[in-house]
Amino acid sequence: MTELPPLREVIARHGLSASKALGQNFLFDAQLLARIARIPGDLTDAEVLEIGPGPGGLTRALLGAGARVTAIERDRRCIPALEELGEAFPGQLKVIEGDALTIDPRTLFDGKPHIAANLPYNIGTALLVGWLSASWLPWWQSLTLMFQREVAERIVAAPGSDAYGRLAVLSQWRSTARIAMPVHRSAFTPPPKVMSAVVHIVPTAQPEGVKLGKLEALTAAAFGQRRKMLRQSLRSVPGALDALEAEGIDPTRRAETVSVPEFVALARRLSA
Repeated sequence: MTELPPLREVIARHGLSASKALGQNFLFDAQLLARIARIPGDLTDAEVLEIGPGPGGLTRALLGAGARVTAIERDRRCIPALEELGEAFPGQLKVIEGDALTIDPRTLFDGKPHIAANLPYNIGTALLVGWLSASWLPWWQSLTLMFQREVAERIVAAPGSDAYGRLAVLSQWRSTARIAMPVHRSAFTPPPKVMSAVVHIVPTAQPEGVKLGKLEALTAAAFGQRRKMLRQSLRSVPGALDALEAEGIDPTRRAETVSVPEFVALARRLSA
């Protein structure tokens, strides 16, 4: 590896600036980026998928940790800077110009990669839902993702909190999710209006006898009318009221009080 110039210098040399339309916010703090790269564990010779690397701040940290990175970047302005980074880490970086929402990443790997990304805010949730809805055990080993703090809190939320909803159930019913570290808005250029956080998600075994479609139908109905009692909000889901009775769940409760295991038990009844 050759010695790398400061990232700010690379950005200035290539005339780059963060695009609001693409949801870009650049990170320059090398120590912060190195901490993010350590969250998945030892990445020596590990395959990593990075979405939206921009000029390559997190990419540097991942490569420095020994990872073999496949980076999908939509902004062609950033491609020359990423190619320079690939020259500094021979054989470790593959750059694909394109839209991560339309590229099937499963075709890019023989094994199971880690996914690590400072996700563009405007596509982050859509990508996460797609990865969590994949066949299980999934094609990825872990997710280390930067989100707006509000979205991160929704992912890890517990029952009874205002943040608890469909995203929490989807994230937690067959994986473990935690906030690995907060990131202050001042760490970004330009600074966003909101705080951020890095979420780490690791897949676990899927509960037996549960179909994702049934769980999604339950949570869509329950949280779609979250201020209503379950006996009202779940009336549109065939068999849901009988499942409530069979599981001993009080139908006068509301969605935000129903735990992930309780939603799973209901979905198992409907999946039978």
